Amino acid sequence: MTKEDIKSTLRDFILSEFLPGESPANLKDDTDLRKTGILDSMGTLKTVYFVESQFNMIVEAMDAGADNFGTIDAIATFVDERLRSR
Repeated sequence: MTKEDIKSTLRDFILSEFLPGESPANLKDDTDLRKTGILDSMGTLKTVYFVESQFNMIVEAMDAGADNFGTIDAIATFVDERLRSR
């Protein structure tokens, strides 16, 4: 799975769960998911669970912060690095 595949999977999830009806073109890779209010604390937990189940990995609490879960690009980079380190 490429990083672009990961981004696409994440974008589809975020759009369906948090932005139903929104155009995919409006959700950029660098959109700040927290500052824009797309992800609050519960939304972040839901996204972490999605990442864990979709990509078969465990996300530690210290890894679930804004650095790794602030944008689609950040989440995809985190997932890609974890998948490559297996």
